[in-house]
Order: sequence, then C-alpha cells, then structure tokens
Amino acid sequence: MRKRQIHLDFHTNGTLPVGKKFSKEQFQTALKAGHVDSITVFSKCHHGWSYHPTEANEIHPCLDFDLLGAQLEACKEINVNAPVYISAGFDEKDYLKHPEWHWVCSPDKEEQAEYEKEVHFHHLCFNTGYLDALCSQIEEVMVKYNPCGIFLDIISPKVCYCEKCLSDMKNLGLDTENKDDLWKFAKIVFNKYTEATNAAVRKHSDTATIFHNSGHIFKGDYEFINSNTHLELESLPTGGWGYDHFPLSSAYVRSLKNTEFLGMTGKFHHSWGEFGGYKHPNALIYETSLSIANGAGCSIGDQMHPLSEMNMATYNLIGKAYSLVEEKEPWLNGAVNIADIAVLSAEAVTGTRDSKADIGTNRMLLENGYLYNFIDTTMDFSDYKLLILPDTGGISDDMIEKIKTYVNNGGKVIASGDALIKDGKFILDTGAEYIGKNEFEPTYYIPCHETVNGTTEYIMRCNSYRFEAKDCEVAAYMQNPYFNRTLEHFCSHAHAPNNPDETFPAAAIKGNVAYIGWDIFTAYANHGHLCFKELFTYIAEKMVGDKLTVRAEIPDRAVMTYTRQEEEKRNILHLLFAHTTVRGTKTEVIEDTVPLYNVKCSIKHENKPSGIVLVPSNEEISFEYSNGTVEFTVPKVDIHQMIAITD
Repeated sequence: MRKRQIHLDFHTNGTLPVGKKFSKEQFQTALKAGHVDSITVFSKCHHGWSYHPTEANEIHPCLDFDLLGAQLEACKEINVNAPVYISAGFDEKDYLKHPEWHWVCSPDKEEQAEYEKEVHFHHLCFNTGYLDALCSQIEEVMVKYNPCGIFLDIISPKVCYCEKCLSDMKNLGLDTENKDDLWKFAKIVFNKYTEATNAAVRKHSDTATIFHNSGHIFKGDYEFINSNTHLELESLPTGGWGYDHFPLSSAYVRSLKNTEFLGMTGKFHHSWGEFGGYKHPNALIYETSLSIANGAGCSIGDQMHPLSEMNMATYNLIGKAYSLVEEKEPWLNGAVNIADIAVLSAEAVTGTRDSKADIGTNRMLLENGYLYNFIDTTMDFSDYKLLILPDTGGISDDMIEKIKTYVNNGGKVIASGDALIKDGKFILDTGAEYIGKNEFEPTYYIPCHETVNGTTEYIMRCNSYRFEAKDCEVAAYMQNPYFNRTLEHFCSHAHAPNNPDETFPAAAIKGNVAYIGWDIFTAYANHGHLCFKELFTYIAEKMVGDKLTVRAEIPDRAVMTYTRQEEEKRNILHLLFAHTTVRGTKTEVIEDTVPLYNVKCSIKHENKPSGIVLVPSNEEISFEYSNGTVEFTVPKVDIHQMIAITD
C-alpha cells in the first residue's frame, strides 16, 4: 500500500462553477510538490453530482467535461494511484427527489421533520431503491475507468423507521419497537449494502481496493472489517478526534492479520469542508510521523476549490511532511510493530463505541511509554507479557477459559472494576473474596507505595468495588466519604471528605494476577488524576517491569513504538514528541517544536547488535551491550527520530 496519500474532498453545490481552472499540468505540479503517491478523486459527492459524463446519475450542472477522467489520466502519467470516491450514505439531490428513499431517524413525525429542516446533508436508506441506483453508479465507474480502487463514504448500520424497513422487519418476525430487534435489522440492511456494493466492484475487477468509510473501525466487528480490502482510520486531531485517538485505533487494527491500513488526518486547522484552513507544517509532520510509527501509511485530507485549481499553499504544506515520509520509507516497508502488553478492548466485549475504559487505558500506556496492542476476544494473546482487562464486565466463558490458561502458563493479568467479576465472584484467583459494588462515590485511595505527593487520601471519582483480602498483597487501600452527596445531605462545594474510621483493601496482587477495585481506566479518561496512573503504573512495574522490551527516558507527551523488519534483520525504535496547545475553544494544535536532547534508551536484544544508526541520516551512535540489554543515548529528537538496531 502506498504511504503518501491524499483524500481530495470535492463536495460542490450545484450552482457553483466547476472545473473552469483545471489544468492537467497544474494538477500534476501540485502532486509532485506534495510528494504524493496516491490521491482519491471524485466520481460523486455528497450533493449527489457526478464529475464525469454519466447515464447512471447526473453530471454537475456547471461541469462541461470529464473532470474525473482528466484527473485519472494526469495521475497515470506521473505514476500516482487514484482510487475513486463515491458518496454512498449521502446524495442530497436524490434525497430531495425521492422521499421514499429517505432514512427516517425517528417514529416521531415531528422529530423527523426537524431532522429534514436541518442545514446539512441527509442520509438515505440502503433498504430502498437507492441501493440499486448506487450500485449502478459504481458499476458505471468500474466499466468506464477501471480504477485501482473504490472509496465509499458515510456508511454504518443505522436504525431506520421508514415504511420499507418497518414492513420488512414485520415480515421477518421482528418487533419494530424493540431496540435489539431494530439494531439486528439495521445490521441486516448494512450487510446487504456491503455485499451489493462489493459485488458491483468485483463484477468488473478482482484487484480493485474497496473501503467503506464509517469514521470508526468497530473492534471485533469482522463482518465489517472483512468487507474491506484495507482500512483507513479517520482521525483528524483538530477535528474532534484529538491526538490520542489514532494511537488507540491503530493499536487495534495492527493486531489484525494481513490488514494494511492508513492513518487519515487533514491539512485543515479544524476539519472537513474548511476552505482556507491550514495547520502548521510541524503539526502535519508530527501527524504523519505518528501514522508511520504506529504501522500505518498516511492519508491527508484536502478539499479542492470548485474551479478545480489545486491550491499550491496546501501542497507545499503537505510536501514538508511527505518529503520526510518518503525519506523514511526504507525503514517502514514490511515493518511489524512489537508489543509487550495486550489490552482486551472494552468496546470489543460490550459492542459500545468509544469506550472510556479503552480511552483511559490507551492514555496511561502512551504516557508510560509502554509497547501495547488492543485485541478482541478472537485474538491470540499467549505471547504477550501482560494482559489488561479494563473495567468492563461481560467477558464470555470461552474468553475466561483462555485467560485462565494464559495465567497458568505464566502470563500476567491486571484487571479492574467489573472486568474480573462473574456471578458475584472473581474469575481468577486474586487471593481475595469479592463482596460487591461499593455504594459510595467518590471514594478515596491510600497508596502502599511511593507517589509524587506522598501517602495521603486521594480522590477517586468512579465506581468502586469491595473485597476481603485473604491471601494477597494489598497494593492500595480505600476509604469512603462520610456520605454520598444529595440535596438533603452534602458538604462544601464538591463531595464529603474521607471518613478515616474505616479503611479496607482496594488493590490486590497474588502471583500472576492483580486486581484494582475501581473503574480506574474510565476514571482516567474522564478526569485524568495523576494518582490513577500512579496506582496502575506501580502494579504494572511490579508485575512486568523487568520484562519490558524497551525503556526510554521520555516525557509523558512523547510516543514510543518499536518495529521489526525481518527481511532486513533489524529493529526500528520510533521516538516522537510534540508540544500541543489549545487554541480557540477546544482545538489542540502543534506549532513550535520543542526538541528532546540526550534521550537514554535501553532495549532487550538477544545478541549484541552489529550497529545502531540514526535514520534516515545514517549517523552511527555508540552503545553498550551487557546481559541481553543494549543501552545508548539519542542525541536529539526533533518531532520524530528513528533508530535502526541491526542484528
């Protein structure tokens, strides 16, 4: 898969002039300036218009030539791939023409009327004649242009209350007022969509790539994952995703077998559709570096002006990032990320998107500089040094047996909250007897280890769980407040102080198993208290600290990954650091670089390396090797530094 891609949005109102300034030479010049090797170009936009002559749809009213064909020809001449974009979930033109194709968001007619009045694109229902129309549009593109790939946008299972969906549900014996049945039928319709659209592509090409973009890759949803030839992880840090979203998403996707993927960011200051918005080059350099360090290729979002002249400021900006990616590609090709720790994704267990337990776990692991992957219940975790079960219960009996086998074979487990509890008992031997969920919230944490602020009572704003210590090491204690805060019964501005009259165990360690009696990862996502991370880190270090593959003296905002290129017989250490600032209301930006100097690193390595080199500059650095560990110092990390350790 090519690593320097552009996602070129072109959603254009039907009254605007289109293509008047398009020039093949200027288009090519922009792509060359951006060091681009693949660009997604438009067949059909959200407004519903096609950008080429068409019998299956309508060409944009103000376009008088084959813009798509011209772009494809321009790309072919300079060896740039060009998958074709087709808006699937939105087609505003057809939404206005075909009320029988509408996605109906609610059985309440007033709510539906309000939705239809809102100034944005409106969803169509794939359980109507619209799906046939969409497949005809896909087939037309395949026949006319034989593209290398198809990108279908705005798709996800959606509960729909249109007459067709409700009638079909009843015919299947499903209850139209039951949430589970509504969701079951939504999945049926979605699978019908992926099967039909994939068939429309495969009818004409065995090799074209296919990606269905929903903006999120659901962990454990193999029906969706397997409907794609590759995955594209939409993650614009300034568009609401934030800078820790992509590391979480990629940590799962890179655990999938034989799955290539891209990290999709944007050149925008904020997000999609922003004409005239630009981020600082250092931000784009960091974001593309973050993608390649996490095992992905890169995709940068842009939106072309209706006149169809490529904006050179944009492609000069992109070129500052992609020229560096191009230099680094020899140390990226075929690289596989190495991880010490597996996290059983709470999303994969519950099916609930954007689990706070996953988010909090990801942040703690990132900030500690640990090497980790997220997994679902189908994946093998036997080779990981540590398995984390964050907060969430509902783990299946089959998975419980796998976890027991893992522990019996020497694997370590850290579990929290409800994750280790089934039928009122611990599913593993924790050396403790489970009592039940605590009635008080918040509670207070008293550490049995050193912390930055010493031994005292720390507020824990989350659910807590009581147990009696029997045969375990107690790693932390808990105290309740005097009372829960209610209208009739409260103290001061926030919560009641700790009640020192009773102290009871809150974290237990026995052998290969540790249990934390708080929803600590969810709490960290919500509140970010340092004490949450201090407790987890103490237990993690106690259990596997001496077994971790890589150590680096980096700050909490830095990112570290470690990959293996087996064919080249070398490992690559990635160190990244960028200073972020909040601008405006909630926009997290990167502007100035703040280099790190003299970063000490320690890596477990079976044999003495033949050399350690800073790449791509090819500067050798000295190192010491002793007892299976290599130590060296990286003189400078300016946004991103790669270090090659050759066998």
